Amino acid sequence: MNSRIKFSNIKGDLFGGITAGVVALPLSLAFGEQTQLGAIAGLYGAIALGMLAAIFGGTKTQISGPTAPMTVVSAVVITKAIQFAGSLEAALPIIFATFFLSGLLQALFGILKLGKYIRYIPYPVVSGFMSGIGVIIIIGQIFPFFGVTPPSGGALSTLSSLHLIPENINYISIGLAALTLLIIYLFPRITKKFPASLVALIVISFIAFYFIPEGGFLKISSKGEIPSGLPNIQLGFIDVFSDFKTLVVIFEFAITLAALGSIDSLLTSVVADNMTKTHHNSNKELIGQGIGNMGAAFIGGLPGAGATMRTVININSGGKNRLSGIVAALLLFTVLIGLSSLVGHIPNAVLAGILISVGIGIIDYKGIKHINSIPRSDAVVMILVLLLTVFVDLLIAVGSGMVLAALLFMKNISDVIEERTKIAPLREFSPEINWDDEKELIQALGNKTLIKHLDGPLFFGFATKFQEIERNKEDIYAVIIRMDKVPYVDQSGLYVMEDVVQDWIDSGIPVLFVGLHGQPLDMFEKINIIPDLVPNSKCFDNMHDCTIWLQKYVESKQSSKNNIILSKNN
Repeated sequence: MNSRIKFSNIKGDLFGGITAGVVALPLSLAFGEQTQLGAIAGLYGAIALGMLAAIFGGTKTQISGPTAPMTVVSAVVITKAIQFAGSLEAALPIIFATFFLSGLLQALFGILKLGKYIRYIPYPVVSGFMSGIGVIIIIGQIFPFFGVTPPSGGALSTLSSLHLIPENINYISIGLAALTLLIIYLFPRITKKFPASLVALIVISFIAFYFIPEGGFLKISSKGEIPSGLPNIQLGFIDVFSDFKTLVVIFEFAITLAALGSIDSLLTSVVADNMTKTHHNSNKELIGQGIGNMGAAFIGGLPGAGATMRTVININSGGKNRLSGIVAALLLFTVLIGLSSLVGHIPNAVLAGILISVGIGIIDYKGIKHINSIPRSDAVVMILVLLLTVFVDLLIAVGSGMVLAALLFMKNISDVIEERTKIAPLREFSPEINWDDEKELIQALGNKTLIKHLDGPLFFGFATKFQEIERNKEDIYAVIIRMDKVPYVDQSGLYVMEDVVQDWIDSGIPVLFVGLHGQPLDMFEKINIIPDLVPNSKCFDNMHDCTIWLQKYVESKQSSKNNIILSKNN
């Protein structure tokens, strides 16, 4: 994969980039306002990271900028730096040195080819972490929603200060925030041609500016107008790297941002791959994200990552190449140069409403819905990571989740093996199972059937690899997934299997299971892969029964095709 900017899809890339840029504008401002650097820092970060990551990254359709998880950590970094330095102005060099170092570490991750290890992050850890981020964002916007200045500190501090809201409540702020949420959730029912969050931003800001007296709402910045024109280059943070004590303090936060940004970006890259049927370059993507975050630090912007929602919107709007990401960044730059004075009149309540919708949207309802169906160990990991994310520390949450997931996985595999030796017939689970029983099928249908052999547990370490199953769907009668040698499936494996099966079914190709048994069968039934996606009639104990079904299916398909040809000729 190279970094050349291709112009083979100009119309699609322009439209995709413009649409993604329009969506990014209110989110960037809202994320910036969530920190003490203000809304303009979110816009600066979206421009620098969006442009550089598009040029140097390893995912052609990715749109990058400030994201919810990165903003939450950045807000903590800024607060800690202010406590350390005594004031925001004195803390700025420390803040931007931390952001720059995080980008440098990300680029180093890519150079050291660590991108491939993203596949070893279990789904429960990602689910608990993302849901925790969503909860943090919602809690953080409770006070702004009611028009009350939020207390300093994290979620616990906010929750313990809720009694202060009634005596300081601003009903106009409540109305603006509620109306913002109403537009965000109802406007897509009217049309999806325009981003609902942008419509809410413009409409409510217009109402507030022209119809509500000055002082009736809180502006996004107590400093007055948002700076216009080109941002100032931040060079003062370079001196921080000569102070070893300060460097030790910021390194912990830099490594947190770098790790989180890498995970966030590469997960978005996987989503983009699934939509475009392409393969990103993980290590190159980390280098591009690192360069982008270093660039953002130089102009006083927030760090960020690959943004899933903006990337999906870009792809759905026609974006296929790096040009789309560049166009999105240029659109935001145009806003900065020409319309920044208007940004200063956006009510804080509008951004609170937008952020609440982001928090609601980022919670993993799918994982929560299946909490009683997935393996108990996965549910424990998910809940633990969620609680640690909200009430303790993001890095501790992910680290604890990874360690616990690994320990529980080893225990589960040990339990499965022990159970086999007690009650399972040797012939059913024998490691000597071979695939000679496929000869009958191969002789009958040749290479018209794709057979996928799974050998061992389908767990978080293997799930991403399985997702890279053969994507060529031309001239394939059916896909057969051999589960004879699969003793255990965890939550990551369940959801990847669900996605892969759905992808084939959406292409009109039936999926057949052979040898599905024990814990995997129980899990498939609990989250309704069976019978909702694959009916029981397409699950077989052996290849012989599967071959008979498939031969009948092919005969009926060919007969139907011949009848269509005959009816056309007649």
